[in-house]
Amino acid sequence: MAPQKTLIHEKLDQASGILREHDVDLWLTLARETLLTKDPCLDLIAGAYCAWQSAFLVAANGERIAIVGRFDAPNLRDLGAYDDVIAYDESFAPHLLEEIQRLDPASIALNYSASDAAADGLTHGLWLTLQETLSGTPYADRLVSSEAIVNALRGRKSAEEVRRIRAAVSDTEEIFQRVTESLRPGLSEREIAALMHDEVAKRGLGYAWGEDHCPAVNAGPDKDVGHSSPSNLRLERGQLLHVDFGVSRDDYTSDLQRVWYALDNGESEPPADITRAWDALWAAVDAGADVLRPGAVGANVDAAARGSLVAAGFPEPMYALGHQLGRAAHDGGTLLGPRWDRYGTAPDGVVEEGNVFTLEYGTGVPGRGYIGLEEDVVVTADGVEWLSTPQRVLWLVAA
Repeated sequence: MAPQKTLIHEKLDQASGILREHDVDLWLTLARETLLTKDPCLDLIAGAYCAWQSAFLVAANGERIAIVGRFDAPNLRDLGAYDDVIAYDESFAPHLLEEIQRLDPASIALNYSASDAAADGLTHGLWLTLQETLSGTPYADRLVSSEAIVNALRGRKSAEEVRRIRAAVSDTEEIFQRVTESLRPGLSEREIAALMHDEVAKRGLGYAWGEDHCPAVNAGPDKDVGHSSPSNLRLERGQLLHVDFGVSRDDYTSDLQRVWYALDNGESEPPADITRAWDALWAAVDAGADVLRPGAVGANVDAAARGSLVAAGFPEPMYALGHQLGRAAHDGGTLLGPRWDRYGTAPDGVVEEGNVFTLEYGTGVPGRGYIGLEEDVVVTADGVEWLSTPQRVLWLVAA
């Protein structure tokens, strides 16, 4: 079986078990023209293009039914993951109602969520279509959010998923090493980004997020750090260079940050202000890693790291310690973050074995630039395994 098909079979097998865990009878994913409005769950359970309205039903008893347009049906049948692929011409609604009535679920989970974009793929138009389809039946009152189901399905990475993430991380680290060999004072952010783009092209890789700001490059103290494109700012002696970068390989991503210091004239090591910030950031990340294990609440993991950094005299970070990583750089589900309104209920999620997280904190150093740490880890039965090689030492640019 092709690797992509194998992954979909694995995730569908997981899905039925997760439904039983959450006492939900049926998970229903509705889709339409997927080049325009693609539900994030389709990559996990179908991996196929849909031109017409479609429905994918996964039942707690293990049944799987796909209702798709006639010309989409061959791809779904070739996948071999669904017990029945129903092809329609005029409307999928009668077939959907018939299958729901046959399965007679007490609860039907739909992909909507106020907190998790990965579980919020149901469009309002398809919601209205479903309401019309179920009108006059008891099933219209049995609809619930699939958030917990999707969170578990995306979060519990299989061995093959972890292997793919690990490979993407390895590629990213190799690119960082190759680019390090070419760094020198005077290079602009755009020139540094071009070096990385060349390495991505040589390897035939994709980008973990938009190419225009992947990598995000921050040279010196005059850049507003964030999701911005590289500029004409140049790396100068006595300044920091910070890069946030990830690749996509075999549909899975990496997300790492690395930092260099351009030695000033007469220097052989970083100055004390940079070393102090570096050590405090690593102490904070390690404090979070120490409590990251199955059963931990995301907000509590972040609090351990956040408290460490603030106690060391540095500003509180205005973002989370870590997000999940997988098919997307921000893969949804439990967040290692504070209980802020913008995060919804994601920080209240419980960490599970197999979750892959970033661990990232940063701070500015006045007159020098920005230090941002970011590593990738997988949660094991009793802690974490580092998928990346932690950058424990600040890299130096001497030429």
